[in-house]
Amino acid sequence: MIDATALPRLLHGPSGRPLTLEQHEALFVSQTPAQSIAAELQASGLTGRGGAAFPTWRKAEFIAGQRGHNKFMVVNAMEGEPGSHKDRTLLSANPHLVLDGAEILASLIGAKHIAICVARDNPTVVNHLKRAVHERERRSLRGPKLELHTPPWRYVAGEESALVHWLDDNESLPQYRAHRPHVLRISHNPAMVDNTETCANVGLIARFGADWFRKLGTAESPGTALVSLTGAVANQAVVEVPLGTPISTILARANADPRPQALLLGGYGGSWISGQHVDTPYANEFLRPLGATVGAGIMVVLPRSACGLVETQRIVQWMANESARQCGPCAFGLPSLAEDLTHLVRTTRDAEAVLRRLHERCGLIEGRGACHHPDGVVQLVRSALKVFADDLRQHMSGAPCAPSRSNQHVVKVPTLEHEEEQMWE
Repeated sequence: MIDATALPRLLHGPSGRPLTLEQHEALFVSQTPAQSIAAELQASGLTGRGGAAFPTWRKAEFIAGQRGHNKFMVVNAMEGEPGSHKDRTLLSANPHLVLDGAEILASLIGAKHIAICVARDNPTVVNHLKRAVHERERRSLRGPKLELHTPPWRYVAGEESALVHWLDDNESLPQYRAHRPHVLRISHNPAMVDNTETCANVGLIARFGADWFRKLGTAESPGTALVSLTGAVANQAVVEVPLGTPISTILARANADPRPQALLLGGYGGSWISGQHVDTPYANEFLRPLGATVGAGIMVVLPRSACGLVETQRIVQWMANESARQCGPCAFGLPSLAEDLTHLVRTTRDAEAVLRRLHERCGLIEGRGACHHPDGVVQLVRSALKVFADDLRQHMSGAPCAPSRSNQHVVKVPTLEHEEEQMWE
């Protein structure tokens, strides 16, 4: 058995090439009776690692209770966040641990199909998964059918309802869900969606049990988390840490700036926090008082030499362009937020009026989208106005950043490739 207090867990094994099925099974020897896996999953306290942090056992129980003879288990490996690279790291290390978890969840909900979804723009990971699926198929064991799907990469294409819509209708459009939980369906059959890290943790719990899983992490946030670090780091990195690890320790693991101006947590729909909070434990119960969460496991390190307002404006402009454009808050609200931020970072003309309008628009947009994409952007903007309040006052008073600061772009924002509105594949 792997030492419960040692790291790595999820990335355990030799580096360089993905583990074969034979290598995987030699390293991860099951210790938990199959009939007790559901109870172990509940006792583990595992929550989803895709951003929502919903209890995994409760989601499985909910879908298991839905009627349907052809249920689907969907593995979300789309990794739509530009700052995230934990899915590709995990799937390049051990795709079989992810597939173990997917098969276990499929058995718990009574699914006959497992759809593994990875963006076609990531051919290396696609090939890793093709080989892994082929290895499992050669055993001809009875169980859910494994199918690899490769949707086109877009930010909202990884949102769970958009992903299910693509599997059902070949369109990456989020579905309006007025109430949660909401049953997502493929061909009228219930579908459960979990990301790769969640599935891999299910695989570990099924093999080693809940007590083993809880040896690391906190009482409220047990286990480990994969963190993608970008920005002011020596090299972008993925580190596995016990939840509750001080942020400063995570920064040191990635050889990042130890005294950052700010940190963007949770992804581009997450929140900025001030660099003065680097000693805060990395777990939701400690981050919530700061207005942040672990979210999708992304940490962008902003150095003191960069302008947080300019970086936020760049992100919001890209996020506005990446919307599905099927509802007003996305189609009109997000471009308006980007326009207001652009005005504030470039000119002092009517700055007070623009700032008031920006706050008003945030209030009008929040909670009115078909999905949480516009809510995430609003959260990002509000956190930026708070954390970078001093910079905002300087910009508004006619003393904007020097070009050496405003032109230092450290946040990875892809080129705006979709200026023309188009029908998605």
